[in-house]
Amino acid sequence: MLVANYKYKKDLKARIGERLSYTETSLFGAEYRKDGRLVVVGPSAYNRRWFAEVLMRNGLIEGVK
Repeated sequence: MLVANYKYKKDLKARIGERLSYTETSLFGAEYRKDGRLVVVGPSAYNRRWFAEVLMRNGLIEGVK
């Protein structure tokens, strides 16, 4: 699961139209995709306070659920 580098989910929602700031947690680096749906956790991999589904298009955040 990707770690979104935002303190709150509302901070992530405020970044629609921008590139996602994230930390890859997979050893193989296969989690991030510039198009499609991503499941992210925040604010860190060890302090999981929120989860979100992020819709990406052309490397930009298109929506957050």
